[in-house]
Amino acid sequence: MGAGVEFPTLLKPLSSPEADAALHPLQDTALGSLTMYVVPETSPLLPQVGSSTLWCFTPQRCPGETSIRRLSHRVRSQPSSLPFSQGINAYVGKHRSALVRAAGTLPALRSRLQQLTQVMSFTASSITAALSDRVPDGQPGPDARRSLKSSLGYEITFSLLNPDPKSHDVHWAIEDAVTRYVQPVLDKLSLVANFSVDSQILYYAVLGVTPRYDKESSSFLLSAHSLPHVINPVEARLGSSAASLYPVLNFLLYIPERSHSPLYIQDKDGAPVSTNAFHSPRWGGIVVYNVEAPASPQASLPLHVDVDMARVMEVFLAQLRLLFGLSWEELPPEFLLESPGNEGLADWELDRLLWAHTVENIATVATTLTSLAQLLDKIGNIVIKDDVASEVYRAVASAQSAMDKLATGHLHSAFQASKEAATSSERAFFDPSLLHLLYFPDDQKFAIYVPLFLPMAVPILLSLAKIIRETRQKKKEPTKVD
Repeated sequence: MGAGVEFPTLLKPLSSPEADAALHPLQDTALGSLTMYVVPETSPLLPQVGSSTLWCFTPQRCPGETSIRRLSHRVRSQPSSLPFSQGINAYVGKHRSALVRAAGTLPALRSRLQQLTQVMSFTASSITAALSDRVPDGQPGPDARRSLKSSLGYEITFSLLNPDPKSHDVHWAIEDAVTRYVQPVLDKLSLVANFSVDSQILYYAVLGVTPRYDKESSSFLLSAHSLPHVINPVEARLGSSAASLYPVLNFLLYIPERSHSPLYIQDKDGAPVSTNAFHSPRWGGIVVYNVEAPASPQASLPLHVDVDMARVMEVFLAQLRLLFGLSWEELPPEFLLESPGNEGLADWELDRLLWAHTVENIATVATTLTSLAQLLDKIGNIVIKDDVASEVYRAVASAQSAMDKLATGHLHSAFQASKEAATSSERAFFDPSLLHLLYFPDDQKFAIYVPLFLPMAVPILLSLAKIIRETRQKKKEPTKVD
């Protein structure tokens, strides 16, 4: 962590984003690093509250349980509720740095630095979220189980669902949208995993839930409690997860039928969701895109529909962030957060994701090797091949290396070592020489072969019993003497 006491005169007229960009070449850009610059209390780099508005870069949060958090790429103004003397005390940039206003006392400054560390670095809550599958129910927060499990790769599928092609001729520029909006995010996430993207159009694919008609608004509504029932019928039409080796992220754009238009999603309080979208943890998200009714009832069908891909991809990217556990922490009101821009996530958010996946990989190695050891203890006649043993040794060595590198702050090499450890442990556990013992232990073999040999064993046993009985009778008979 670096800190500067005073900025050069050249930087004083600059705004916070401009100062952050100017200081970026001077920072430590290594993964996992964090630089904090302490500026004087009167520095103009951090906005003072002297008017009715603050320039705020904080992403908007959509209301409702089924909502998502929208990525705001534009600077917006909002009414200020901060006292004039307080203002903005910290600016969190999109790289690995932050500007902190000097406090009156050292304990107050230390408190601000600790708050920034909670926001930008890996914390105890992050560890709990990364290990949410391995802790008792109820301990992690409600959002802890949302993020995807660590994997070597992910497959992203964008699907357009048009249940009424006779009424709607829908066109979506998905290739251009992926190149323009999604690819910059995936390029940054390439350090975490490999990604593949495909798209498809499904006709006559309807939701598994019949929406409720609301007379007051002359629209159809999907309540929050009915949303879980939408996934399974739609997933049956996708067909992508069955043939995939990696987790599949599904992003669906649903065009409602003309008979069910317009269609709106409600949150748990009955209020409409502003994005008209919802997401399912570790599965994906669905956006309902309503088509404007034609001005004339005699309009020819099908209606030509050009999808506003900028609006749709904004929601999909926000859902992608949630699926990877990149939700923003609750910030103090005097903290300013810069939007990550087209890349979709800040550098320090990427570091947090790498930390989480590294910890999860190490925990996966421990769980897998423990299960393998329990299997060996249970099956006494098992024979371990040399290649299986070498994979176990390699997994243990890589996991230890990952923990050592984490302790010294080498995040990238620690993540790579954790991936190697997880891969080796999975190879050892799922080795073909162990699979038949895993799926066909001795008790199952006994249950399989007894019905086959029992019909043969019965006459053999009866014959043996008859022979023994005849032998005993011969011994009892007196011997004749001439």
